[in-house]
Order: sequence, then C-alpha cells, then structure tokens
Amino acid sequence: MKSPIFKKSLITSALVAAFLLTGCNDEKAENSTVILKTAFNQSENNPQFKALEDFSQKLEKETQGKYKLEIHPNELLGDQRASLELVQSGAIQLAVIANPLVENFNKNFAVLAMPYVYDNPEHQRKAFTSGILDNLFSSTTSQGFEVLTAYTAGARSMYTKGAAVHTPAEMNGKKIRVMQSDTMIKMLSCMGGTGVPMGQGEVYSAIQQGVLDGAENNEITYNDLKQYEVAPFFSNTRHVMVADLLVVNNTFLTQMSAEDQATFRRLAKASTEVEFDMWNQALDAAKKNAISHGATFTDVDIKPFQARCEKLQSQLLTTPEQKEIFQKIRALSE
Repeated sequence: MKSPIFKKSLITSALVAAFLLTGCNDEKAENSTVILKTAFNQSENNPQFKALEDFSQKLEKETQGKYKLEIHPNELLGDQRASLELVQSGAIQLAVIANPLVENFNKNFAVLAMPYVYDNPEHQRKAFTSGILDNLFSSTTSQGFEVLTAYTAGARSMYTKGAAVHTPAEMNGKKIRVMQSDTMIKMLSCMGGTGVPMGQGEVYSAIQQGVLDGAENNEITYNDLKQYEVAPFFSNTRHVMVADLLVVNNTFLTQMSAEDQATFRRLAKASTEVEFDMWNQALDAAKKNAISHGATFTDVDIKPFQARCEKLQSQLLTTPEQKEIFQKIRALSE
C-alpha cells in the first residue's frame, strides 16, 4: 500500500504537470510571446530573483516581445533537484540550481566551490563573467541542459562569540558549525579550528549553550537568522564563495534562431553583473542592521588561511580539467 506521502507527491507532480501544460496551451492561444517558465527556490526578495526579473524585462524588450520569463519562487515548481529534472525533460525552460547538484553530472564543477579559490567577491565576479568557464558550462548538454551563467550566493565567513578571529592560531580549539559536508569539515581543520556538522536550525541555541563557539555563513543569512545575538564577532575570512547556476533546457535553446539565441545568451550573462550588484546592496543592508544590534565586522588577512589550505586544495583537484579550471580562476586574482 502506498504511503500518504507518496500519494501526496504523485498528486503534487500531477498538478504541476497539469499547470505547465495548461499554461503552454493558453500562451499559444492568447499571444505569440514565448513564456519561459523559470523555477526558483527562494523568495521574491532575493537578489537572484530580482536579477531574473531584470533579465526578463530586457529580453522581452530586445526581442520585441517574443520572449519573457515567468518566474516561480519559493519552490512552487519543486525543490532544486526536481526543478533540474523539469528543465532536463523540457517541462520548463529555466531554473536556478545550486552548484553541487550540477557536480553530479560533471565533477569539474566542484572547483567553483573550493575553499579559497577566490580572493574576494570581485575575483569571483571576474571568474563568472570573463568567459573562462564557458566550456565547463556547455559540458552538460548531453544531459539535456546547459549552464547559462553563474550567480553569487555570497562569501562564507566566520562569526564567533567572545572575540573576533584574525589568524589561524586564534581558531585553535574553536568549534565552528559547518554544513554537513566532509570537505567543509576538512576546510575548518586546515583553517585551524574544528568543524562541527549541524543543521542550521540548531545553530543559534548551540552557540548560546556553549556547544559551539561560532558558525560560518554569509552576512545576509547571519542577519536574517539573528545569529549576531549569540555570535557578535564577524570575521571576513571569505573561505568559501558559493555559486548558483542558471540552467536552460538544451532543446529549447537550440530551437531558437541564431539571432535570438545570441541575444538570450548575452542578456543571461549580463544578468550576473546585475545579480552581483543587487547582492552587494542586500549585503550592505544586512551588515548595517546587524551592526545596529551590536555586531562587529572585522577584515582579515586571508593569506595565512589560504596557505594552510593549499594542501587541501591539491587533494580536491583530482583531474587535469579541474586543475586547469582552478589555474584559470587563480590567474584572474589581483
């Protein structure tokens, strides 16, 4: 007998499918605009959502109304894994997907989230907009999708109670919450501390009760979850900068005219610059709010941390392709 959860999943899938099919039929009947259904897992306030809106407006204008995005936030079309499957099948055209999901198709994507592959956000912006990743992004076409561009999800840094962290020596003995990832645990070790894998919902109370000395994340999450109340010392170690990827159905892309496809690709890549600017605006607002509640932000010389993590970087670079991508990104460092 099928469980209620399984039945609910089937019903939800059927409703989504019916919605998609109905939407397509209505669009063809009402006008000639091609609606590009786009899955997004976060809210309308997220900088990535706003960049997608900007992309849609410019695309509609430059193609004289031929194309526009219809963005579905808050996982309305399913979680990121389900959204990627919808893109692969052609049920929808676009989705924003976390980089680790695409690593399942090509392990070389792992380089984009390695510790200290980027020096700072501007270095990451250069890597995403310079064209050096184009071959990597097109490597998934045989799987039914292509990566159009990458968006930033911010830099992860340390925040602690008691005092700010400036050096690896000051990390000694500190228990820091990390995502449930072997790489993240190893990264904390090379930075001088001890990584404690834990769900995000437990972090606040764990720091409050002394189980943890701190955690690591971006400024926006730090502010949104009010973790400045228990760990007011934010040190800009910028050890990992996360990438989210805008993916497109390959069949849809190849069926566009050469002119429209060129416009589509150009505007998709340009949306990365927009997203970085919007992320920085949101980041500034988050920092100001956290500071108003007692948080302090400290700039850190990351070179000693980078040096300690060089061995881990070498261990994570397992293929010639990964080493080449890593070298290209590092070559853009100022």
